[in-house]
Amino acid sequence: MNLIKRSNPLFASIFDELLAENRLDSPNYENFSIPAINISEKKANFVVEIVIPGISKDNVVIEIEENTLKVSSKTTDENPAEDTTKYLRKDFDFTNFERKFTLPQIIDTENISATHINGILAISLPKKVEEKAMKKMVEIS
Repeated sequence: MNLIKRSNPLFASIFDELLAENRLDSPNYENFSIPAINISEKKANFVVEIVIPGISKDNVVIEIEENTLKVSSKTTDENPAEDTTKYLRKDFDFTNFERKFTLPQIIDTENISATHINGILAISLPKKVEEKAMKKMVEIS
């Protein structure tokens, strides 16, 4: 399973994560509001875990199109004028995000499921069941 990354025309992709500044006041601050993920593989499935603290499951959208898994969240502040909070430091802001993953052909896209517990979204991507070739004896007449 591959993560779809934005290409950076100035540097090779190997340098994308090494040279990133961990500051929300940088010109590309949206890169720092992307939630962290864990991807694990088990015998029967892959599991993608996404850390999304403070985001309701009602604001998360999971889409499968062709061989791409897209997880996104869009929230709107109902009264942004009333929010007078001045942050001295802000390391996370996951209110709006989008992550895309290229799925391998072995994923059974009809049976994908997700759970949201304690700020962690877990998406189970089951593998297709391989049909085992049946051994058949042919009688010679």
